[in-house]
Amino acid sequence: MRLLRTFLRVQTAVNSGQFLRGLHQKSGETDLLKHLRSRLKAAGPITVADYMREVLTNPTAGYYMHKDVFGTLGDFITSPEISQMFGELLGVWCVNEWMLGGSPRSMQVVELGPGRGTLAQDMLRVFQQFPMMQDVVSLHLVEVSPKMAAMQEERLTGVIKDDKRKNAASGEDVVCKRRKTKSGVPISWYSDIHDVPQGFSCYIAHEFLDALPVHKFQRTPQGWREVLVDVDDGEGPHHLRFVLSPSPTAASKGFIHVSKTDLGTAVWFL
Repeated sequence: MRLLRTFLRVQTAVNSGQFLRGLHQKSGETDLLKHLRSRLKAAGPITVADYMREVLTNPTAGYYMHKDVFGTLGDFITSPEISQMFGELLGVWCVNEWMLGGSPRSMQVVELGPGRGTLAQDMLRVFQQFPMMQDVVSLHLVEVSPKMAAMQEERLTGVIKDDKRKNAASGEDVVCKRRKTKSGVPISWYSDIHDVPQGFSCYIAHEFLDALPVHKFQRTPQGWREVLVDVDDGEGPHHLRFVLSPSPTAASKGFIHVSKTDLGTAVWFL
């Protein structure tokens, strides 16, 4: 028993030492992390928005760019993948808005970040139930990921054809591709929301806004400062760290407005 207790004390000390050393060792670097560190060392800290944009939509290693992120093989699930009811209700809402708008001769259904195309498919199923909607609806999908766009195309049209854009984030092509759905509804893909044509439209952005890049700010004695991302070459497992901008940035000047009122100081975030 004494020998066992001695062994356990030694083993615990060894494991504790390994644990403490692990806290000070850097973790492995991915290709994207290497790219980010090279960029930061060359040009200095970047905004949280720029960091998020790189991590999510970098053409070669962005999170959304080359894999299916949904379902059991992915990282999360959204309501359209669980039940068709959500998409069908949105389809009914679109029909109602079209009727309230005077039943114009055309209606664009614009979806931002359409995922696998499941939500769009459910809405299109509803439109088929209304004869007056025939030849009225067109579908417009804003998608920066070639992988996701291909999945949407296969689900909605039944086939996959070449995508004109080589770099989905470059904005080289206004319309990446035009097709027709299985039911004959015109469908177009875009990399940028500004490329969607003007017209009577219903915009759908389900679980989209929460993935958009954001700027982060912190109030200091010197005023509002933007939080930036920089390299971390110190002890510890992390390769990147948050730092504060030493002076106001374009984002802090543009998004934060401070004014004096009779009731005190008012801070506006735009």
